[in-house]
Amino acid sequence: MLQNISTRQKLIVMLAVMSGLFLVALDQTIIATALAAITQEFDSYSSLGFIVTAYLLTSTVTVPLAGKLSDMYGRRPILLGGVVIFTVGSLLSGLAHNVEWLIFMRAIQGIGGGMIMANAFTIVGDLFSPRERGRWQGLIGAVFGLSSVIGPLLGGWLTDGQSIFGTTTDWRWTFFINVPVGIISGLVIARYAPAIRGNSKHRPDYLGALYITIALSALVLAVDNTEAIFSSVIDAGVTVTTIKGILWAVAIAATGMFIATEKKAKEPILSLSFFKNRTYTLMSLSMLLFGAAFLGAILYLTQFNQQVFEATASSAGLMLLPLMAGMVVSSIVIGQIVAKLGVYKKFILAGFILSGISIFSLAFLNSDSPYLQEAISMAFIGIGMGMAMPILNLAVQNEFSQENLGAATSSVQLFRGLGSTVGTAVLSGVLTAGILNSVGSPSSIPYIQTLQKNPESAKMLEGDITADTLLQINTQKSTILAGAKEGIEQSQLPEQAQSQQVASFTMQQSNFSTTIIDAFTNALHKIFIIAAVLMAIATVLVAFVKEKKLRGGMHMTPGE
Repeated sequence: MLQNISTRQKLIVMLAVMSGLFLVALDQTIIATALAAITQEFDSYSSLGFIVTAYLLTSTVTVPLAGKLSDMYGRRPILLGGVVIFTVGSLLSGLAHNVEWLIFMRAIQGIGGGMIMANAFTIVGDLFSPRERGRWQGLIGAVFGLSSVIGPLLGGWLTDGQSIFGTTTDWRWTFFINVPVGIISGLVIARYAPAIRGNSKHRPDYLGALYITIALSALVLAVDNTEAIFSSVIDAGVTVTTIKGILWAVAIAATGMFIATEKKAKEPILSLSFFKNRTYTLMSLSMLLFGAAFLGAILYLTQFNQQVFEATASSAGLMLLPLMAGMVVSSIVIGQIVAKLGVYKKFILAGFILSGISIFSLAFLNSDSPYLQEAISMAFIGIGMGMAMPILNLAVQNEFSQENLGAATSSVQLFRGLGSTVGTAVLSGVLTAGILNSVGSPSSIPYIQTLQKNPESAKMLEGDITADTLLQINTQKSTILAGAKEGIEQSQLPEQAQSQQVASFTMQQSNFSTTIIDAFTNALHKIFIIAAVLMAIATVLVAFVKEKKLRGGMHMTPGE
């Protein structure tokens, strides 16, 4: 197979694949900076969770299905289909005239994104020998690192309104920007990607696809924005705990049915025989833990920068540059070294150990810590993550033959995604509980009581006052203070009384900010410790992997 594909064609295909993957990775961060503008235009703040979850739900479900379909019908049609769907979904999202249309198009985007994610890593296995794959997996890891930095910056820049070709940009351009890149990527894939496929006769596992779709959908809905998505049911008197309990029960039951179906299926979506392979099982579990720890470190570091250093969303993204720089550089360098030496296990172990220790060091950050302390920890986290992340896929691919490469690779990506989804929900619960336990009842805080008396600021406090509400109020304190001063100055009070009111409000706000930052920082310490423990467990799992040396030359996998 490889003899028939020129080096030039491989390079062109990989460039197109990485551009498509860059769009998907970018979309997960660029949309974050546009959400406020979207919900404001459509006057639908309650739909915020739907906009995020719609994409996450469909992309999660699509990954394992697309991986198996690519084994059956070839990478090119599935990858090309993913690029087309994602591009069309992006265009129609940007043209949305109401929030319902946008949510639906985000779901369409998710299907395309899942198809790209499932095959971008797999196609490396089609084009290159096991030893050569390390170099390209490292470059793919670098793409993820770059997108994490560029996303918030580009999203904020476009949303703030720029003049491009005489047109002023807004949040819609965070979707439109995907279109030209998607078109070019699709044309290159259609022209140059090799038509690699398995046997001509197939028996699709429709029942297995149904059960895994139900299981993954229920799981995502149980852990991501459950309160927002089921708000109408909650308003009718059903508790959040009951809803989550039902969703978890459905997920467990559907998983049981999926396992039973896969035992009998001729061509299962996820062959249970994969789990007999010790490397696959251990790496899948490691990916699950890695996904939770990695996303936790990035997500909450961004919040730390916004709360403690009062950084804007785009500035908070810039402050992650040490982490991303470390990841990009180490991904590329380690990929080259693995390709040269043909071994991978020691690099994964070293990366996990370095990342775990560095994440643990974040637990020593306080409200008065200098940014340099955080930057040094982030740089080492990035170096460790960059060493390990790309090579995890390589280790799994090295265990399977070509006919199972798509299913095996995509399922490992699924475990990583589930780790990120469930891990974020768990760590968010830790953060919320930690803040509320520290501050007590939010409604008893003098500053909150003062805000509730003001018609303008009272809008922010409608409904239950959550930890997220308190954090949001703290990040907007300069705007709130300016509005309070304006209101006091317009009153009929004497000048001295106005000055006293401003001083009193400023003191309340300062005390509130100190309380929230301290509570947030203390809760954050627990999150970083949990993330470090997850990395330690993942390290132990990798230690038990029995490594097979990567083959060079034209041999595709040890399994063949």
